[in-house]
Amino acid sequence: MFDIDQLPSASAVVAADDAGLIDAMGEAAKLEAATMARRLAAMAELYHRRERQHGAERNGLVVDVWAGVCAEIAAAQHISRGRAEHLLDIAVTLRTKLPNVAVVFAQGRVDYRVIAAAVSRTSLVNAGDAAGVDALLARGLPHWSTLSNKKLADKIDWCVTKVDLVAKKDARTADEDRHITIGPDRRGTAEISGTLRAPDAIALNARLDELAATVCTHDPRSKDQRRADAAGPLAAGADRLACLCERDDCKAASAEPVASTVAINVLAEQAALDGQSDTPGYVEGYGPIPAEAVRDLAHTGAKIRPVRHPGNTPPEPQYRPSVALAEFIRMRDLTCRFPGCDVPAALCDIDHTVPWPYGPTHASNLKCMCRFDHLMKTFYPGPGGWRDVQFPDGTVEWTSPTGHVWITKPGGALFFPQLAEPTGKLVVPTDVPPTSSGTLMMPTRDRTRAEERRIRVEYERARNYKRLYTDVEPPPF
Repeated sequence: MFDIDQLPSASAVVAADDAGLIDAMGEAAKLEAATMARRLAAMAELYHRRERQHGAERNGLVVDVWAGVCAEIAAAQHISRGRAEHLLDIAVTLRTKLPNVAVVFAQGRVDYRVIAAAVSRTSLVNAGDAAGVDALLARGLPHWSTLSNKKLADKIDWCVTKVDLVAKKDARTADEDRHITIGPDRRGTAEISGTLRAPDAIALNARLDELAATVCTHDPRSKDQRRADAAGPLAAGADRLACLCERDDCKAASAEPVASTVAINVLAEQAALDGQSDTPGYVEGYGPIPAEAVRDLAHTGAKIRPVRHPGNTPPEPQYRPSVALAEFIRMRDLTCRFPGCDVPAALCDIDHTVPWPYGPTHASNLKCMCRFDHLMKTFYPGPGGWRDVQFPDGTVEWTSPTGHVWITKPGGALFFPQLAEPTGKLVVPTDVPPTSSGTLMMPTRDRTRAEERRIRVEYERARNYKRLYTDVEPPPF
């Protein structure tokens, strides 16, 4: 194991000669790999402890042991739950299937890229054959770090097929990799990328051309710009693109647009709408957009509603918050308030931090939580579970099952600090009974994660068998 004290300080690195710089790089790379190995080993150990403690009780539930551990990992490392799941999968595989590879990793002899490839390419190997593959990889991986991703995969596949021919993973086809991804690009724009099946792509391309051609000849935009602008009407189910020629006799400009059933929430200051401020707005699920784009959206007939800060208003008498209060909570929070979760507020439940009726329906006791995290909080409270405390400015203090404390701030307040102005201090009981009796009412899974993994592996192995041995029925894997 390496110690960070073994490495020279930044000032010493600057003062080192060329040979010293090379030595510092090599030692740092070894330390980086060994540290990552230690990180993954801690994840695997935590999972196996939780599995021994709660596996029989929880593994058939929606929030099972795996999900609970991933929530703890994500909070501790300030990463998303998806990334935590990916890391835990690698960690558990190293511990249970590739222990010799794990030792090589802990010695700093291979980097994380190589380890991730090894775990991915051996996912179809049966437990009985894992030891043979593990031994081959432990000998070979330290010599393959310089290989490209393709050559590295080929080397690992060679080790797999030498032990178990049916366990070699097929390359994914283009059809299996089809997807559409939409994300922020530049100020006020988004980028779309993906792969479609050819007939769908041809139809989409033709439809964009059709909509782009519905404007008059005086429209100032290029064809590419009109095709891009046609995406909005296409999503709304419209049969035309509004013309921007601004001529009184243009029929395309005067036709009524089709109303969309999709609601897009944009949070902005009134001064920005009035042209008196350049403060950016915020589009839920997208991110910040410039004030100019906010004004453009407002001038397209968007419905404008003020978000009213509740101030020191008294609690509402019912369980479900009023429309105005719910809207304030969603705009203040913007996302789920659990550590590491970024599910948009529009897709979240509004949770009473202190459960109703012990805790009131009040802005200082309400926050957004995605359904998954809401279930975890509700059914795993108290000792051994997650506990939360909310403050009048919307700050939430979470205490994990291990007693670690994590703080989450309302997302809207990061962009518009006025949303975090205190909403009134509440006096709430501290000895609130659990909202459920353990896991008795937790929604259950149709199959456990272990069953899903087994079925998926059996399916891929059977497909490989039929490919290798044509017209031969595969054995039960």
